[in-house]
Amino acid sequence: MLVLRPSLQRGSSDHGWLNSHFSFSFSEYYDPEHMGFSKLRVINDDIIQPSTGFGTHGHRDMEIISYVLEGNISHKDSQGNVRTLPAGEFQLMSAGSGISHSEHNHSNNEILKLLQIWIEPNVKGQAPGYQQKDFGQREGLTHVISPDGINGTLQIKQDMHLHQLLLNAGQQSNLTSVLPNQYVHLVSGRLQVNGVEMAPGDGLKITDEEKLDFKSVSEEAIKALVFELP
Repeated sequence: MLVLRPSLQRGSSDHGWLNSHFSFSFSEYYDPEHMGFSKLRVINDDIIQPSTGFGTHGHRDMEIISYVLEGNISHKDSQGNVRTLPAGEFQLMSAGSGISHSEHNHSNNEILKLLQIWIEPNVKGQAPGYQQKDFGQREGLTHVISPDGINGTLQIKQDMHLHQLLLNAGQQSNLTSVLPNQYVHLVSGRLQVNGVEMAPGDGLKITDEEKLDFKSVSEEAIKALVFELP
């Protein structure tokens, strides 16, 4: 079964320095029909204005993925990590027993666009951790996050996998998953998944589909995230 959530149905907020669209309930946006999907709790599509950002704040028992779409984000946390995450790279922060961090767009003239993703962990109270990696811009599906860190993927505390999907016009790809649920978030282009067409910002909840067939149906390059979930 495939259930499409159009981009325009997402929640949103505008704080001037921060403009956000919420795929699931978050902060002041609450929709009991969209509290998450499987262990996927949050996908926030954020635009941060120049010379602004999130001050120091804390998290606990959550796996937090950041994927920068445009610009650079400066990260600093209570574990001593001071890093810059440029466009195209993935960051995985395991909050565990507790971590504080800040995130800023230090550019004076460029906006920062990124996806902030929260995954519920399968263990709680573990030591916090930080991982970051550039997986490149290879066409097709690129495995970026897994529960066991296989083949250089970032290792997450949950039985789930995350893939980056990049396609040019007319290209296709496919995925066979052993997990019962999948979720697709489309960043750019127009994508067809098992016959369902998606536009940028759309989300697609998938259950009881053994194989996913991806097809580009636009001239614009496809960029999407594909989640395999328990």
